[in-house]
Amino acid sequence: MNDVSARAADVLLADGTTVHLRPIRPDDADRIVALHSRFSERTRYLRYFSAYPRIPQRDLDRFVNVDHHDREAFVVEHAGELIAVGRYDRLGSGSHQAEVAFVVEDAHQGRGIGSVLIEHLVAAAGTEGITEFEADVLPVNQAMLRVFMAAGFHIERQFADGVVHLWFPIAVTPDSLRVQQAREQRAEARSIGRLLNPRGVAVYGARSDGTGIGAALLAHLKAAGFAGNLVPVHPSATVVGALPAVSSLSGTPGVDLAVVAVPAGSVPEVVADCAAAGVHGLVIVSAGFAESGPDGAEAQAALLRAVRDHGVRLVGPNCLGVANTDPGVRLNATLAPLLPRAGRVGFFSQSAALGTALLAEADRRGLGLSTFVSAGNRADVSGNDALQYWREDPHTDAVLLYLETFGNPRKFARIARELARRKPVVAVASPVRPPALDAVTVGPDARGVAALFASSGVIRVDTVSELFDVGLLVAGHPLPTGDRIAVVTNAAALGVLTVAKAPAAGLRIAEGYPHDLGPAVSDVDFVRAVHAALDDEGVDAVVAAYAPALAEGDTLGVADLLRISTAGAPRPIAVVMPADPSFTVAPAYAEDDPPALPMFPAIEEAVRALGRVARYAAWRREPVGALPALPGVDTVRATDLAARLAASGTGDRGEADALLAAYGIPVVPASWAAGELVAGVAAAVGYPVALKVATRPWRHRIDLGAVRLNLTSAVAVQEAYQELERLFGLGVEVVVQPMVAPGVACVVEVVDDPSFGPVVGFGLGGEAADLLGDRAWRPVPLTDRDATALVRAPRAAPLLMGYRGAAPVDLDALADLLLRVGRLVDEQPALSSLTLNPVLARPTGLAVLHASADFTAHQPRPDSGPRRL
Repeated sequence: MNDVSARAADVLLADGTTVHLRPIRPDDADRIVALHSRFSERTRYLRYFSAYPRIPQRDLDRFVNVDHHDREAFVVEHAGELIAVGRYDRLGSGSHQAEVAFVVEDAHQGRGIGSVLIEHLVAAAGTEGITEFEADVLPVNQAMLRVFMAAGFHIERQFADGVVHLWFPIAVTPDSLRVQQAREQRAEARSIGRLLNPRGVAVYGARSDGTGIGAALLAHLKAAGFAGNLVPVHPSATVVGALPAVSSLSGTPGVDLAVVAVPAGSVPEVVADCAAAGVHGLVIVSAGFAESGPDGAEAQAALLRAVRDHGVRLVGPNCLGVANTDPGVRLNATLAPLLPRAGRVGFFSQSAALGTALLAEADRRGLGLSTFVSAGNRADVSGNDALQYWREDPHTDAVLLYLETFGNPRKFARIARELARRKPVVAVASPVRPPALDAVTVGPDARGVAALFASSGVIRVDTVSELFDVGLLVAGHPLPTGDRIAVVTNAAALGVLTVAKAPAAGLRIAEGYPHDLGPAVSDVDFVRAVHAALDDEGVDAVVAAYAPALAEGDTLGVADLLRISTAGAPRPIAVVMPADPSFTVAPAYAEDDPPALPMFPAIEEAVRALGRVARYAAWRREPVGALPALPGVDTVRATDLAARLAASGTGDRGEADALLAAYGIPVVPASWAAGELVAGVAAAVGYPVALKVATRPWRHRIDLGAVRLNLTSAVAVQEAYQELERLFGLGVEVVVQPMVAPGVACVVEVVDDPSFGPVVGFGLGGEAADLLGDRAWRPVPLTDRDATALVRAPRAAPLLMGYRGAAPVDLDALADLLLRVGRLVDEQPALSSLTLNPVLARPTGLAVLHASADFTAHQPRPDSGPRRL
């Protein structure tokens, strides 16, 4: 039996409220009776097919005592009460079928609890060898029938004896996964929407004398002109910040959000008060939690448990806050006194301290924001939640992210890829994680981060400055339709510099450019030339490089002319004014002004930003990849083999070969031998053979003489082995393999990061490639386009494509190998690492010469299984 404690989960319902789901316990008996007493007569009849006014003791004992194998039951908790229960019962010992049923308290029906229970019951049953569910439903119970039919499974049904009998296989299908993820997106988006669009805001911790953080928060809310009701909560004062104050929020209607700036020790009391008042969300700017050490981490865990028990979402603690510039909301629940202009960019920052500087820089650059979220310690609400909200938010056209840690990077890759297909996402991933956050999270290594961004379509930048450079280009401006750039300038040197820098950014200079207008050009003529370039069908983007020191006109006039006249242009424009960095400062904006003009102090910055945007636009134009069918895969056999290998923990001597074969990946047979046995083993393998030193670090080191090839006789084998003994020691162990056709040596590698999940790496073999770190990485599951791109991604990939007259290798065979490796590691969580080295790629086909693997006990992977927070 599996560990049932792992089946407990916090889950978001359809309306964005959190509940706790867990396996039933014997001590739930009284609360089950209480739940039953709250059911209406209709609900009892629909569940039990009879009036069933009370639960007999015998039935109650059976309900709350389950073995979590043949019988499982989940209860759903909210605010200390059970509000739903669902269960399955195996139909006979050893059967692969089970009956499933659930019931939800009347007051909580229609909130998506039934679909959540089905997902978790399916996941639990699947680990216990159950493959099919059955259910009997009364025809009048249309709500339950809809829950089953909408779950995405292939459901059969039959009507007999006044009952609808349903049955369906519970294996996850593309449809069931799509339904689950769509429900998750809607629930998470609604939960964030309630935080960013509150009807009323309560402020805890505002002093009556106007000093302190709480008073500042209240002042910022007032100054922004918040459209809803502002309620200061103070233990004794009746007026705070010229607003009527209350001692408790209980009894105050219409307050959806509470902003909290009280000492950490007082936060639990505030949470209880907010929960009693029906508050939907908390923004806790208070410090003293996980960032302060182990005791603070413990307090943060207790805080999270409390807010989720009450169905509340939490931003923070130790955060800057949230903001919404919508004129109908005007929410500034942050420590920043002023927000940037209203715009159409969503902005997420984890750090509170850096968040203020980021907002100030956005304002300086004229970048308008729609909404802003600073998650602080990210105990609950994370960047993933914000992405789910911005995906469908009609007020947001682009997203900027400053990321310090990844709570669930595997999920980030999935939802960012979906969002980036619709809206540009620009992210700078901080290379340094604050040490205090080690108490609550562990992020992926550099390989995982690189793979994460590469596969998701996110425009990754290296610095905050570049974040805004790219952000300005994608905020309200069209994406380039290709890589051709026109250069319009009044200084020949700027044109020459653009030509020099464009190739490194993946850009080409359009035919007929650079267009040098000379230093005497007037402002109006310069702007006219820029417009001509924007209208040129042979151009995909324009660089307007203007040297103010050479011109007689008012340089800010040029910027204003370009900003106003290029609004709505069919192509993006980057304006370079290198003489004075102050030219990147945006002029004052009115709310109905066009988007800020992307201005840069240097050619390099403009070209680099345009290159990143052009690559993103090219990625978006590509067809969405698919998970292709792979013939020759035996998942059932592979799962059994993986379970056996997990018991031993390693697979370095051919133990993993059978597992690979189950996924259609044959490994060239190998035998291990030493001393006098080598000759006999070679004869048994059959000539010609290869001898390779088995011991690391010499394995595969043909450059050090550790590999001897094409040995055609016993004499040749003996002589080769004696030479290996001389170089590497008497009795050195060797691997004996039959010779295969030569090819280009490649390496396929899998690393399973505990917070990110499995990452597949590909590169060419050899010490030089290892030394330079020439590996490309993608997270699983790999699509066909992922695999094709991965083969071509390493810097040394031209060696696979006929470099300097060599025959090109079979790239399709390499892509197929990567797809099979990706599916293997995605489906077998026991596999923690895998290396195929070398893989010989040839003009026709390939050969895997060696595989080594590590296995661990099964651990649930992030973003796999049923929905959970």
